[in-house]
Amino acid sequence: MKTLRTSRGPFSERPFFTDSEIENICLDELRKSSLLPSRPGAVRVERFVEKRFNVVVESADLAAGILGLTKFGSSGVQGVYVSSTLDTDTSTSAKRRVRSTIAHEAGHGLLHTYLFAVASGTPLFGDCSESGVPKVLCRVGEDRKNYGGEWWEYQANVAMGHLLMPRSLVEMASEPFLVPVGVLGGKRIDPARYESAVRSIADLFEVNPAVSRIRLESLYPAKEDGQLSL
Repeated sequence: MKTLRTSRGPFSERPFFTDSEIENICLDELRKSSLLPSRPGAVRVERFVEKRFNVVVESADLAAGILGLTKFGSSGVQGVYVSSTLDTDTSTSAKRRVRSTIAHEAGHGLLHTYLFAVASGTPLFGDCSESGVPKVLCRVGEDRKNYGGEWWEYQANVAMGHLLMPRSLVEMASEPFLVPVGVLGGKRIDPARYESAVRSIADLFEVNPAVSRIRLESLYPAKEDGQLSL
């Protein structure tokens, strides 16, 4: 893992991960926890947090706009919390958003724990609710509307995608919606069935359509003319 100098956030350096590196980290951790499905389906992400970090995901009264929170200590993740407002909503969309939030927090735990191992009592990422308790407060939604370019949120969101929707399983589930493109054996989602693919994949992996769409776009990117991007 490389590190880069940065002026964003409370640290002078930030970790640099390629997408492939984050994918490998997530897959390795899912395998170690025996929670990587053999067939396309929902990953038990809450159970993953329990097994990997030895904490139980809890509901908490968080400030408006805060979806989740991860607390860190010198020994690693000390707690993972989801907004009670979100957790008590019984709609399918809310339940799936809880899963995304948990996976996002797990991403922080996998990628950023070492940054907090030597952290002082200085409040991190603009949070002053509990002095002396290093934490990450997450405002990023599934559609990234509230994303302000924070590298730690971007990395956690990439991890979220890999944890909830592992590449091999999404590719397997997408096969009925693929059509050939070009002469090199490339494939893309059939434009005429794109929305059907988004909904089908979302239901299969128990995520909201926004998450499904982003994941499909990352695996089957297309230029404006519809040709597969190289």
